[in-house]
Amino acid sequence: MKRAALPPDALDAADRAILNRLQDPLPITAQPFAEPATALGTTETELIDRIARLREIGAITRFGPFYDAEAMGGAFCLCAMEVPEARFDEVVTLVNALPEVAHNYERGHRLNMWFVLACERPEGIARAAARIERETGLQVLCFPKEKEFFIGFRVTA
Repeated sequence: MKRAALPPDALDAADRAILNRLQDPLPITAQPFAEPATALGTTETELIDRIARLREIGAITRFGPFYDAEAMGGAFCLCAMEVPEARFDEVVTLVNALPEVAHNYERGHRLNMWFVLACERPEGIARAAARIERETGLQVLCFPKEKEFFIGFRVTA
């Protein structure tokens, strides 16, 4: 899953406003897009279509709820691997097939694959990392969270 930077004109002002608004919670209602759509000056259908388009072009990689696994007795762990370029697509397919992999990104660094493991129990992290190592023959480096920070993401609209 290689990613390239979007061209500078890929996002218009409405896309940027949507990206900013989606950093805030959505209401838990039968129509969760109604209030954000009104605030953005659009319709629910248009908002949902634009979110789908943002995902299709790679401006966002995922859209959905964020659950705090730790609050529910589980665990998260940031992991990295050094994957030979010739095997990158093969390895990303193997890694992404695991249900514990929350998301996965290629980086321009010796450690070129970074992903998050999210498990129901803390001991699941070691099991998932060991499975990836078995299936790929490559070492998984685990970087458990020491302190949590919230970094808001906003774009110039």
